[in-house]
Amino acid sequence: MSSDRWTWTLTGATVVCVLSVYVASAPRAVPGGDSGELITAACELGVAHPPGYPLFTMLSSLLLSLLPLSSPAHSINVLCAVFGAGASGALCFTVCRVAGPGPGAVLAGGVFAVSRLVWQWSVVAEVFSLNNLFVGVLFSLSACFHCAKSVQQKKKFAQWGALFCGLSLCNQHTLVLYVVIIIPWALLHLYTHNGLSFTGVVSLGTCFLAGFVPYIYLPISSYLNRARWSWGDQTSLHGLLTHLLRAEYGTFSLAKTDENLSLQNMLRAQWNHCVNDLSSPVLALTALGILLSSRSRLRCVFVWLIVTMVSIYSVFFAWRANLNIEKPLLLGVVERFWLQADAGVCVLAGLGLSWAVCWLDGRLSRGTVWNTGAWILTAGLISHMISLNHRECDQSGNDVVDRFAREVVMSFPEGSLVLTRGDLPGNTLRYLHYCQGLRPDLSLVDQEMMTYSWYVAKLQKHLPGVTFPGRWWDPVNATEKKTFSIEQFLKHNMHRPVFVCIGLTEGDPSWERSFSRWPWGVCEQLVPVKTPFDPEKWAQKTLDLYNWSQPHDSFHPGSWERVANEEMWQARMKTAFFLFDLAENMEREQQARLYELSYYLYCQIVDAQVDYPANWDKNLALAAEHLLQSGGRGYGLDSLLSRSIRHFSRYLQREPTDPQSKAIRSIITHLRKERDKLRDRRKG
Repeated sequence: MSSDRWTWTLTGATVVCVLSVYVASAPRAVPGGDSGELITAACELGVAHPPGYPLFTMLSSLLLSLLPLSSPAHSINVLCAVFGAGASGALCFTVCRVAGPGPGAVLAGGVFAVSRLVWQWSVVAEVFSLNNLFVGVLFSLSACFHCAKSVQQKKKFAQWGALFCGLSLCNQHTLVLYVVIIIPWALLHLYTHNGLSFTGVVSLGTCFLAGFVPYIYLPISSYLNRARWSWGDQTSLHGLLTHLLRAEYGTFSLAKTDENLSLQNMLRAQWNHCVNDLSSPVLALTALGILLSSRSRLRCVFVWLIVTMVSIYSVFFAWRANLNIEKPLLLGVVERFWLQADAGVCVLAGLGLSWAVCWLDGRLSRGTVWNTGAWILTAGLISHMISLNHRECDQSGNDVVDRFAREVVMSFPEGSLVLTRGDLPGNTLRYLHYCQGLRPDLSLVDQEMMTYSWYVAKLQKHLPGVTFPGRWWDPVNATEKKTFSIEQFLKHNMHRPVFVCIGLTEGDPSWERSFSRWPWGVCEQLVPVKTPFDPEKWAQKTLDLYNWSQPHDSFHPGSWERVANEEMWQARMKTAFFLFDLAENMEREQQARLYELSYYLYCQIVDAQVDYPANWDKNLALAAEHLLQSGGRGYGLDSLLSRSIRHFSRYLQREPTDPQSKAIRSIITHLRKERDKLRDRRKG
């Protein structure tokens, strides 16, 4: 079989095998994070969060028309699986072009595809698999350009490369750090081969700019304003640039935070990820590839192009990744961006294996033996990684976030106004509401987006029944002309039930003057302060708000499933906690009544579970202690003392590092003495 045919055979086989694994692993329901928002943008043909992701949105919208699977989320999850499989095929093709077809090429594409992070983010509706595809295509075109025999062939690949450089920046902007290295390298390469001219530069520039054509979608969508949900106003040049440059987030930052993290710690975390997820043998092959490249100038140039891109990208990203990776959820946000560097590492590993086989054949002959050994090593590594990661990455039965959103959205009374905060409730509720038509009687308003000057102007017409008393919400300085406070907003919308999920944006306490927050599961209802509160009725109303059976502590700490599950578990005790807190400011009789009800609810919740959050023990112990101080209200003093001692002790066993552990031990000692005195009096 000819080299070209063998190259395409290996590439095609890699794509098909990876695609079969990915499609089988793709979730049927909406995942957490940005997925709900990206799918909603595709359903509504709106604009996603900065920088807009127009190419992803248009491709997703097209697929929803061509391949309507069990849900819009399932369709776009499968589309991302196709992108991911294409990325692995592109890496395989890259190694084939530089080192020839063989086990090294399959290793590059296969190991990349089944590594934990790549697999995890290639089967959900996120932009990372499309970014991986563009990385693979740019590597492939760079390899074809570098290995082309004639200047004319180099010019042809340079034009395709320029087009895809522009096109790749219509998705994730982190690729700009690869593009700014590829472009001068290609121009210098053409110049040294007498292939660069003024018309050639103009042609390449035209191809590069042509890649940006999808961005026309943003002002068109914004101008038409038909999407019931969309981000930003791109009808002006200023608005378009604000969105493209991510000015609302911070152009060169991941998020709007002031976190200053150590560059060294971030790079160490990325290195640990490479060791754990890509494996030590792959890193050893990467080092071998760099070492063996020195034997040939042709090899050396391409290898150091990859090394330079990966190194500059890793250092720059570590410098600008302003999130605290000590928190598991934020580490999960950061580590997705390491995939771009992983692609380069896998290509270098594939080259290392291919060149090692050639070197051994040249030194010791018996090429068939070394080649067979390389195939066995490749198959072994890929099989090991599949067995290692399959359980975590197989999301085909994962519908936790979807069920969370359904439980929340179905719990609201008819015609409610819901103020969402954060990605979990905001993105998932929007997806169900707009893409699946669930609860059309509700109105969803995003708290963060309401603070932007474009939000009311663009989306007010899509929110009938919602009154905005100004141009935008200014949590810090609501006295400014044309802005409003949250109190003013609530007063203008009191004709319908109003809920906040999860919590209210900090900085505007104006609502406290006129409103109270009553617990409603994961959310809270905002009611006028003069509204009479019946604790027994409210407790009964919110006791079985959700039908949630997911075991506690059953997901990875950095996953959205963990967050959703934790929110649902904590929601069970919010009313009991609210009543306990409310009792602190009440008169004695009313206080004792609230402590009794709070204690009763805590007992019902805790006794019904085998495993539950540790703070439930502490809360129940406190409720028992306070009820004891109020006279017991019909409960035996001995049982209250024993209950408080038991749950305080269990809490310390589960949370030994609690800052209040010393005080809690003192309380336990005191309660035991009181119990002993009580029992001695009874004996006497």
